[in-house]
Amino acid sequence: MNTRMRRAAVAVAATTMAVSLAACGSAKESGDKTSSDSAKKGDDLKIGLLLPENVTARYEKFDKPIIEKKVGELTGGKAEVTYANARQDATLQAQQVDTMITGKVDALIIDAVDAKAIENSVKKAKDAGIPVVAFDRLAEGPIDAYTSFDNEEVGRVQGKALLEALGDAAKPTVVMMNGSITDPNAALFKKGAKSVLDGKVTYGKEYDTKEWKPENANSNMEGAITALGKDKIAGVYSANDGMAGGIIQALKSAGLSKLPPVTGQDAELAGVQRIVTGEQFMSVYKPYPQEGIVAAEMAVALAKGEKLDSIATSKVDNAGTKGIATVLVPVVSLTKDNIKETVLKDGIWTLDEICSAKYKAACDAAGLK
Repeated sequence: MNTRMRRAAVAVAATTMAVSLAACGSAKESGDKTSSDSAKKGDDLKIGLLLPENVTARYEKFDKPIIEKKVGELTGGKAEVTYANARQDATLQAQQVDTMITGKVDALIIDAVDAKAIENSVKKAKDAGIPVVAFDRLAEGPIDAYTSFDNEEVGRVQGKALLEALGDAAKPTVVMMNGSITDPNAALFKKGAKSVLDGKVTYGKEYDTKEWKPENANSNMEGAITALGKDKIAGVYSANDGMAGGIIQALKSAGLSKLPPVTGQDAELAGVQRIVTGEQFMSVYKPYPQEGIVAAEMAVALAKGEKLDSIATSKVDNAGTKGIATVLVPVVSLTKDNIKETVLKDGIWTLDEICSAKYKAACDAAGLK
């Protein structure tokens, strides 16, 4: 793992974070389970890590190395992390779970491509005595633990920022570009955003995408511009930074003299740079190190047959499992005004990375020196 990632993990791990979630669920406490009544194990563990895609920068650049590092720290370097990326293919991810089961991993961390489609694979793992940690997305099936961000709050943060950028205009027309229909988080982002925006804006066009792809958002935005007129769009709700990039490209291609405010999420480098130049109004900074650290702690504890009481004090339910041990990590609205206090302070990006030659003048104007 490179120096920047070590800095990020250390910086966030050292930060006292108010990790909370309104309790939800029943007396059946998944966090108290052990894997198939197996005896407690030592540090010589095999942890499986399955991530959903490699288009969004966070998975390969942040989540994987952070989780690997924390698993190593928790086990004195004795544990092995077996990794696979599904490249946005739910069928491939199911095959990867089968491979992990055959390889007899002691616990699985899964960020599902399709939260519903993964259910049968989770059941297979459970039947094989392998505990499952749902990472970032609440997978269906008998999962043992879950860690993510407060995803409705992500949407609320985006909605509030968009309203701030829109100012006092009466029910301005916005385009809403929601995330992938296979990702349960996307529905929560949408719910949170609409709880803020409903009644205060006019939804000119709204899209639910099939995948988190900038090109899909670009195509949808071109359609919205054609249908509404380029000068009639006051703002754009974009569920993440990747789609924001596609949206902004469509707006620029339409020849707007001034771009409307566009939201985002993930604090990707390109997104942060667009915020610096003013092309993108905001993103949602999600402290990946903290989420990855919690996932690693949960997986190692479950692999050892330990309870999660000291890690997770909250519970959530999925469609078939009640009282899943849960930790949700807070999020931050990232704008030009707080880049120093967020992604720079936590070591997610360096000043040199953000303020490359192309962006140096904009960085200077923003006080990023």
